Amino acid sequence: MSQEIAVVGSPEFTTGFRLAGVRKFENVPDDEKDERLDDAVERTLDDEDTGIIVMHDDDLDHLSRGTREAVEGSIEPVLVTLGGDGAGSGGLRDQIKRAIGIDLMEEDD
Repeated sequence: MSQEIAVVGSPEFTTGFRLAGVRKFENVPDDEKDERLDDAVERTLDDEDTGIIVMHDDDLDHLSRGTREAVEGSIEPVLVTLGGDGAGSGGLRDQIKRAIGIDLMEEDD
């Protein structure tokens, strides 16, 4: 079974992914993130057809503690965050390492 990418965030964030062919998305306007982002993320986590969730790194600050822990600890679907200063979730390398259990970019001495 193939799984899809889902994007969660503001309409401005999701539009580029939609134009690139991503069919699963949850639009949450910036002024409604504190009230609606948890529900959008939880719906996406519960979708068995989703393998990767893409969010903007700054949006993690709008999640409740429980939802944030659930999405950051999820193996399937795995969370990938983009943007921000990289300090929030440790960068793409750390996300991949957490998801698959090994560091693909580790250099041999």
